[in-house]
Amino acid sequence: MSVVKINVLTVPAEQREVLEKRFASRAHAVENSDGFEWFELLRPVEGTDQYLVYTRWRDEESFQAWMEGPMKAAHQGGTEGDRPKPAASGSTLWSFDVVQQAAPKQA
Repeated sequence: MSVVKINVLTVPAEQREVLEKRFASRAHAVENSDGFEWFELLRPVEGTDQYLVYTRWRDEESFQAWMEGPMKAAHQGGTEGDRPKPAASGSTLWSFDVVQQAAPKQA
């Protein structure tokens, strides 16, 4: 079964739009990665300032290859002065193995 990675981003209210625009501008950056299965950016509705970045991968190796390749390159582009300030003030990575799943029944 797949693995799920959820990046929990603490985003101050004044940075929400910035974060969402940055994700939108590179919306297709992960889609061609080997082993990639799904992505969702989840905006908090109430009671928290934490966005959830949900990705699902074929296996841990696929995720690690993406982290060390395309993701690392995307976050290290340009020189120190050229890079925009991070929109998130904190980040935590949660990892899960998918042990059960369901999809809508086909009619």
